[in-house]
Amino acid sequence: MDEESAVDDVAAVFWDMDGTLVDSEKLWTVALYGAVDWLGGTLTPEQRSALVGANMAVTSRSLLEASGKPTDDAAIAEVSDWIRNRIKTLFADAIPWRDGARDALLAVRAAGVPSALVTSTERELTELALRTIGHDMFDVTVCGDEVDGLNKPHPEPYLRAARLLGVDPARCVAVEDSPVGAESAAAAGCTVLVVPHEVPVQPGRRRVFRSSLVGVDVPTLAELARSV
Repeated sequence: MDEESAVDDVAAVFWDMDGTLVDSEKLWTVALYGAVDWLGGTLTPEQRSALVGANMAVTSRSLLEASGKPTDDAAIAEVSDWIRNRIKTLFADAIPWRDGARDALLAVRAAGVPSALVTSTERELTELALRTIGHDMFDVTVCGDEVDGLNKPHPEPYLRAARLLGVDPARCVAVEDSPVGAESAAAAGCTVLVVPHEVPVQPGRRRVFRSSLVGVDVPTLAELARSV
């Protein structure tokens, strides 16, 4: 397929961030285990895996529950602040890219297809990660504290990105690594390219799987969109 017809097939590409573009889930793991230790509790590997792709409020509530602590708003806010401050430190340096992610982003930009970053991470922390990824890689960015509490797996983050770009989500491809992210994108009507990383993702509607983003470009994404 030539590039022009591929561009016609894909209205936009939506990219998750943590674990999809950058290998930052390991940094989140450091922060979450630090937070639960600070709370005097423990976090099992299974509980940690369940939080991949979750927003800050859900994560903080889960850590409080794991530690046997009250889950009132004040406690959630306090834990969220602890995690936020730890992540700021961890995100201060360059974050490692996932294999093929930077080249895939550049290929989509070169083809003139709009891109949106759609992440459950809050704006303040996303801006730190964008020092590595590059603001110029995206036409719009949607963060976890900008969707009125309707975070992944709710479809709103992807629907919001589609509205901002003025595109039909059914003609868009979302790139995700987590179960909650894949569910969110599929519920919005997107084709979902799933590149599992820290946790397995089960097959489901509108999902296509690859082991990495190496070699992914617009013709590849268009072919995926037609295959679901």
